[in-house]
Amino acid sequence: MNKIAKRLEKVELSDVRKIFEVTNKNSINLGIGEPDFDVPENVKLRMIQGLEKGFTKYTSNKGCIELREEISKKLKMDNCVHVDSQSIMVTAGASEALYIATQSLVNKGDEVLIPDPGFLSYKACVELSEGNPIPVKIRFENDYKMKYEEVQDKLSSKTKAIILNSPSNPTGAVMDKEDIKAIADLSIDHDFIIISDEIYEKIIYKGKHYSPAQFSDNTILINGFSKTYAMTGLRVGYLTGPNYLIEEMLKVHQYNTACVSSISQLGAYEALKGPQKYIENLVKEFKRRKDLILNGLDDLGLEHTNVQGAFYVFPKVKNTDDYLKKASKSGVIMVPGSGFGLSCENNIRISYATSYENIQEAINRLKNIL
Repeated sequence: MNKIAKRLEKVELSDVRKIFEVTNKNSINLGIGEPDFDVPENVKLRMIQGLEKGFTKYTSNKGCIELREEISKKLKMDNCVHVDSQSIMVTAGASEALYIATQSLVNKGDEVLIPDPGFLSYKACVELSEGNPIPVKIRFENDYKMKYEEVQDKLSSKTKAIILNSPSNPTGAVMDKEDIKAIADLSIDHDFIIISDEIYEKIIYKGKHYSPAQFSDNTILINGFSKTYAMTGLRVGYLTGPNYLIEEMLKVHQYNTACVSSISQLGAYEALKGPQKYIENLVKEFKRRKDLILNGLDDLGLEHTNVQGAFYVFPKVKNTDDYLKKASKSGVIMVPGSGFGLSCENNIRISYATSYENIQEAINRLKNIL
């Protein structure tokens, strides 16, 4: 008897995680999407104070009411999205929010449109819910921005949802307002749900972030604190949407996680309440690194798009396996594009979430070897 659930057969472990496990300590890792910044000092202090005061018990399943109220204010101010605290659920990072959304919405055989290239968890989460991920090809010549026409072509009677991600992992693309509005209109006309992953919303160098939740109530908005405030290990994210959906999603969250760490929630509350200069400095430094790595890729003769957000670039190479093997021998670790979609065999994903000095050294090593 096969003791493993059949639904796991299609799901593979992430190439990014594999690289995380085997990286040599002397290598420069351009594969992991984790900011190398420290958590803001005011956040650290508030969490220490919370520990000293014994704020270590269970919270509400949906999360601390004070944090949810601050998230509600943030959504109204930043995204023109008006939701009350009852329609917000605090999750163990944006990853749990994505899992909750797909488990709650998708029935066996339902189709969910996903970006190609797109973050590798999208396909896996759809498959774990026994749905069918339908790739929407995102073209290099469009700077890897998802276009309304490509989405419309993929719609069918089985379409249950679409996953959007802007700014994008792995491409750094920022979708245009016109396409987001048009896809939001489609969600109303064809009655499907938009799952909008907005974890990189603050890390934009050119253009502006727009949430489809601004244009359609058929939207589950996902965000968190990992990237903007470098709180990756603290695992705080959130999702929001129509209250009738949130109440059903709570069933998945309640029996999976119960509630997010109380101390982490306190840190997230302070992150929103405290000064936001930290984000300005973080984005300024990421832009400096982006400019360095794009110039380096030009020197290496690698074709790339005009990166507008997040901290990734997704250049093309002639032979991915050969390129990555040579890079690895030189002590530079990157991720193959194949894990991010069907159309990405000749791409590599580079993260510039490491230091400026590391990026400079990595480029020099690649120039010497390649």
